[in-house]
Amino acid sequence: MNCSGGIYNMELHLSNATLPSSFQQLSFHISPCAILWLFALPYHLHTRKSTFIYLSVSKLFKAKLLSTLLVWILSWAELLISLLEWSWNNGNFTVNDLIVPTVISSTMGLVVILLHFDQRKGIHSSGLLSVFWFIGLLLWALVCHYKVLYISMFFYNDITDIGFIKCIMFFISYAAVILNFILSFISDRPATKVYDGAFLIHDNGKHDTADKFAKHKPSPKNRATFYSKMFYQWFTKFALVGYRRTLIDTDLWKLDLSYRSNHVTKQFLKHWNAKTNKKTEYVNKSNNKNTQGGRTRLLWTICKTFGPYFLFGSLLKFVLSCLNFARPQILGALISFTAQDVPLWQGYFWAISLFVAVTIWTIILQQHMYICASVGMKLRSALIGSIYRKILCLSNAARKENTVGGIVNLVSVDTQNLRALPQQLDTLWAAPLQIILAIYFLWQELGPSVIAGVAVMVFLIPVNALIVRKSKSLQLKQMEYKDARMKFMSEVLSGIKVLKMYAWELSFQDKITEVRNKELKQLRRFAYLNAATTFTFVCVPVMVSLVTFAVYVLSDKHNILDARKIFVSLSLFDILRGPLSTLPSVISSVVQAGVSLRRIDHFLNQSELDELSVDRRNTDSDNAITVRKGCFQWEPGNKILKEITMSVPVGSLVAVVGQIGCGKSSLVSALLGNMDKRQGYVAVRGSIAYVPQQAWIQNLSVRDNITFGKKLDVCRYEEIVEACELKLDFSMLPAGDQTEIGERGINLSGGQKQRVAIARAVYQDKQIYLFDDPLSSVDSHVEKRIFENVIGPNGCLKSKTRLLVTHGLTHLSQVDKIYVLKNGMISEVGHYYELLNKNGYFAEFLKTYSTCPGRKESAETTGPNVEVTSISSQPPSDIESENGKQVEKPLLSDSCCGFESKQSLSSVHHRREPFSESKEENKSKNSKRKLITKEKMEIGSVKSSFFISYLRSVGFLLSLLICFFYVLQNIAMVYSRVWLSEWSDDPVTSDGTQNGTETRLLVYSSLGLVQASLVVVALFTMTYGSVTASAIMHANLLHRILRAPMHFFHTTPLGRLLNRFSQDIQVVDKAIPATLHLLLMNTIQAVGSFAVIIYITPLFAVVLGPLLLFYYFIQCFYTRTLRQLKRLESVYRSPIFSHFAETITGVTTIRAYDLQKTFISDEEFKFDQHQMALYVRMISNRWIGVQLQLVGNFIVLFASLFAVNAKGSINAGTVGLSVSYAILVTNILKRLVRQACMLEANVVSIERILEYSNVVQEAPLYLDRDDVPPEWPSRGQIDFQGYSTKYQPDLEFVVQDITASIAHGEKIGVVGRTGAGKSSLTLGIFRIIEAFEGTIKIDGKDIKDVGLYTLRSKLSIIPQDPVLFCGSLRMNLDPFDVYSDEQLWSALEHSHLKNFVVSLPLKLDHKVSEGGDNLSVGQRQLICLARALLRKSKILILDEATAAVDLETDDLIQTTIRSEFCDSTTITIAHRLNTIMDSDRDCSRFWQNNRNGFSRRTSKCQRNFFRNGKRCGIGVNSRLE
Repeated sequence: MNCSGGIYNMELHLSNATLPSSFQQLSFHISPCAILWLFALPYHLHTRKSTFIYLSVSKLFKAKLLSTLLVWILSWAELLISLLEWSWNNGNFTVNDLIVPTVISSTMGLVVILLHFDQRKGIHSSGLLSVFWFIGLLLWALVCHYKVLYISMFFYNDITDIGFIKCIMFFISYAAVILNFILSFISDRPATKVYDGAFLIHDNGKHDTADKFAKHKPSPKNRATFYSKMFYQWFTKFALVGYRRTLIDTDLWKLDLSYRSNHVTKQFLKHWNAKTNKKTEYVNKSNNKNTQGGRTRLLWTICKTFGPYFLFGSLLKFVLSCLNFARPQILGALISFTAQDVPLWQGYFWAISLFVAVTIWTIILQQHMYICASVGMKLRSALIGSIYRKILCLSNAARKENTVGGIVNLVSVDTQNLRALPQQLDTLWAAPLQIILAIYFLWQELGPSVIAGVAVMVFLIPVNALIVRKSKSLQLKQMEYKDARMKFMSEVLSGIKVLKMYAWELSFQDKITEVRNKELKQLRRFAYLNAATTFTFVCVPVMVSLVTFAVYVLSDKHNILDARKIFVSLSLFDILRGPLSTLPSVISSVVQAGVSLRRIDHFLNQSELDELSVDRRNTDSDNAITVRKGCFQWEPGNKILKEITMSVPVGSLVAVVGQIGCGKSSLVSALLGNMDKRQGYVAVRGSIAYVPQQAWIQNLSVRDNITFGKKLDVCRYEEIVEACELKLDFSMLPAGDQTEIGERGINLSGGQKQRVAIARAVYQDKQIYLFDDPLSSVDSHVEKRIFENVIGPNGCLKSKTRLLVTHGLTHLSQVDKIYVLKNGMISEVGHYYELLNKNGYFAEFLKTYSTCPGRKESAETTGPNVEVTSISSQPPSDIESENGKQVEKPLLSDSCCGFESKQSLSSVHHRREPFSESKEENKSKNSKRKLITKEKMEIGSVKSSFFISYLRSVGFLLSLLICFFYVLQNIAMVYSRVWLSEWSDDPVTSDGTQNGTETRLLVYSSLGLVQASLVVVALFTMTYGSVTASAIMHANLLHRILRAPMHFFHTTPLGRLLNRFSQDIQVVDKAIPATLHLLLMNTIQAVGSFAVIIYITPLFAVVLGPLLLFYYFIQCFYTRTLRQLKRLESVYRSPIFSHFAETITGVTTIRAYDLQKTFISDEEFKFDQHQMALYVRMISNRWIGVQLQLVGNFIVLFASLFAVNAKGSINAGTVGLSVSYAILVTNILKRLVRQACMLEANVVSIERILEYSNVVQEAPLYLDRDDVPPEWPSRGQIDFQGYSTKYQPDLEFVVQDITASIAHGEKIGVVGRTGAGKSSLTLGIFRIIEAFEGTIKIDGKDIKDVGLYTLRSKLSIIPQDPVLFCGSLRMNLDPFDVYSDEQLWSALEHSHLKNFVVSLPLKLDHKVSEGGDNLSVGQRQLICLARALLRKSKILILDEATAAVDLETDDLIQTTIRSEFCDSTTITIAHRLNTIMDSDRDCSRFWQNNRNGFSRRTSKCQRNFFRNGKRCGIGVNSRLE
């Protein structure tokens, strides 16, 4: 508003700072308006997609609207007045009098529109309007000064009344601007409805129940004002909560839609699939041809998805890089002020200008960091979501290549490397820009002599290139070794039970340690290379400044280094030091990220299963399954199934039989689309349910495993449970069907797991059921009942299409059709009697094994069900039908064995409760006995013992030596600056030169060389110590985990353990050493800097105390919050790994049930939980950054003000030294506090590692008193003397008061119902569980007096669950190269695997995939038999060793055992009674109440056994002592 009058011709002078009126109008009035109009359209485009809906018309909104309208009305009024002046031909009228009010009025109209727009879009605080009012406030404040001068002239009658009215109108408008500025600090009321992508928040604050995160509050950022967002003050309340109490998961905020895994991954896959023509929702919706032709580049997809947001951050980085050079220029002006005779207010002006410059730099920096961190979080989310989706569709060849450990590495390490990539990329291009600008400004100060410094940097470019190339090579090797180590760890932890039984823990520990040492070797080389790189880049600023100063002063003796030149140059060199010192770590990180990028890119481009291999749109109305001339293979060149032609009519029951390895399970996989179809046609019409040969059980409750994501139908559920013989099992579980099952069903028996899997399939109510020999793990009576109730012609699935793979002959007469497989081909097809009449291979096999004594199994004579989980209080009565006729009797009754006590057997060992307790008591106890315990999270500060433990691993002497080197380095650095300050104060001679220049240069160069040398020595020493500490901590963790008792593995998820060995070890390997390096450097530099400033300006000590106290308070305030956030983040990370591992092992089942969406949703939920903690931690970093930087800015302000105030008492060189150190110490203190906080947060990883390094251990492997002779046991006699054991002290006995004697060479058979605890006996012999009462003696030696290694290495077992490791077949037979090839081939021959191995292209070097997935279960079992044959112990235990093989192979195995172990004591646990018929003695497994265990059967018990054996069609020849 123009009220200029007579001051139009005032001129600008520094002394009075006046400006011409036209300049005021155009610059101060219109500039804010121009900014608003310039950014209005981008603002609209950015906010139009806001997910917030409609704000109420609040009092705040009305106040903003009215104050804006007031300015709008006054602007129009001024315009009308100006028009009147123009019509009156007023001499003071100018065109600006029309332009200014017109622009302001139109701008206020735009403000009203934006206010309305923000209110409709639910935006609580407009950033654009907040900035507009702030700029208007500042610029109009300058105009206000002239208005006051102008209005004062009114009283002297020097201006007109119209000019006075305009001034009054301006003051009213300015008051409205001030009011709007104040109102911009207030947030508007919450939105009426807020949609964040998953739920609605209504006025009552309640959440939609469908939201999984309903217990979490929305982020307060959504309601924060613009200024609160700029300074992150909206986080302060959360920080206060973290300071006052321990944070819990509900304290975390709900993720915004833009951060949620589902949203981000879909956006990412949209661009990823753009070139491959895939559907965007799932990676597995693809055609292999699209992925084989050309590889989609991951980098291109990342740029396409996150590029625009990242580019805005890059723009801020550019502004930062330019703004960074304002400080040296202002510092130069401040030093010049000290040396010149100018007014004091100029010094204060430059001091305040310096403060404003660094404050603006702080705000922009934190916004840039926030954008980079946000992009990193979203990138990691997209990659993990894509990796998970890829797992669900990997081909067999790809699954063979990618192990669980390797995929866990991708998720934990590689995605983490890429999370930091956005910031590193910005630094990568900004560093050269800063170097160029620094050189430019140095040229302004020192002229052409700066070329010498540039030459030094150019000289180092090839050195850097060599370092980068070498770093990349080392990083690749290190990641390869890390993958191998994690693969080993995953397999070892999955098969830990078998490892302990084989006494292989130490051997596999050595193997893992060997790989770890190779990894550490690469890590050490990489760290040494980094140290050398750091030496180079520490030397660069010193060398550049030295060479530049030397050339400057020596090129012309009249070139004087005064204070301004020195300290402005040093400030520029400090800026130059920044990019040069960060480039090594950035290059290293970018190299790591490049390696990770390539690894993830390789994984995402792996071949996928061809979904078109199976026609799901089969229109054949008669057949549910159709295969015509199908040829299938697991890997190229190795056809497993050939010329397969089959048809399965709708609603029929079809059986597939054949020897092990003939391709029965492969046929089921082919129907599921999991094999590579080379030719032929496969069609499946209808939904599929699949029961694998080895049941896949989730770490959920039994009910959740059965319902498998479907809604609970109680009536149907109970019917299915009863049909699958699970009802009595549930009655014995501590929490019924709500009992939690451990990972891989570790606390269920094999039969129970299989029945749960069958119940799951039935509950899903699919149209087609594929059963891959699911009844092999249950006894014959349960098998009969399940077949009758579920699978058979009269079962609950009688209307469904069923394909049953089986080794048994019992039920074949009841199926509609039988397919006989032989050598991967269908040799015969037909009905049971039709095949018998053909007299082919099947008939010959059937006649041989059905007429053989002890082998007659028929549907008519199959015995009843004794698969009961408990012994009831009364002797089991006959099971009667509804008409009252007796149809079945239990195989063995309590009375026949003389039971007196009434005690139940729980089928879940770890959760047993006496039945005498009420349900309420049971429930209250069970609530405290959750199997998988929640991951422990420490509270409070990290204990000093963890720091001490790390320093002990490094070495206390070495730690002191490292600190000593850093102190010396900092002394050299401080003294070099003091030396330059003294140099600048050297007097100038009369001829314009300085004396002693050569001496000054020599000392300065020596100090620079000493400084760089000490840094590299300190780094090399720290590298050595940190790698040593990593090796020690990993070795301790590995040893303690492998020596932990089995109960530890029952209650600890695999993902939790892998998290320790992956992410936490990664932190110890890299993050902690890097943090310690920066912490030591910054601490010592801060002390030196403060010492210099206080020495120069002692008054600074007055404010230093409060400032340092505030720093300390902020650190404590922040550290408490950060520590808990780090712990929450770590706790939420473990379920992600567990879910990945669980999905990888069960991917076939997931795909068969078509539950990919459900499991993807679960993964997204678990990852979003982790992201919530990560997001809050990211915000906390920005909050602490702003607080520390602002306090540091005040240090700069006070140092500058004190230097200005001391003008005349100190010289220019001293002022330059003081202020330059104040600027330097600002960043030092910020880094110091952040590094201190990060160190404590990273030490949480040490805390977590040490937690598992102190787990309870098993008994010693070796005993000092171990006097066992080398040939022990020479006979193999086993004596049980009152033996009782339990899994935990507070649980019931699983074996109680057994007294029995097994003579040397005796063959003992153990039978009993599933879950009765037969396997618990073997665990007791191996001391997997220790005796609670009584003893077990082998050859008269109490096994508790024998070291575990000595004991277990002398025993052999063929376990129920065959465990194989990824590697060659040779390695799986002989992991430690103890036996010769001749011995290996002999063992394979006797285990009936020789022909199969000979047929393999690589023979013994054939690669076994993870878990042995490329071998049938029967073949895996035979490999375990071959291991036992190699060991040839005097005691052999077979735990359901032949359950997964056909009868012919079973007979051959028994023959092998009789011949090869004729002198060995053999204990055989079996469900098939015929398997133990040639035993010398047998025992029904009901000894929990039997005080005489293996004693001879009474005549009544013997008669019952004979009778029930006859019922099973088994001729029983009892051989009693």
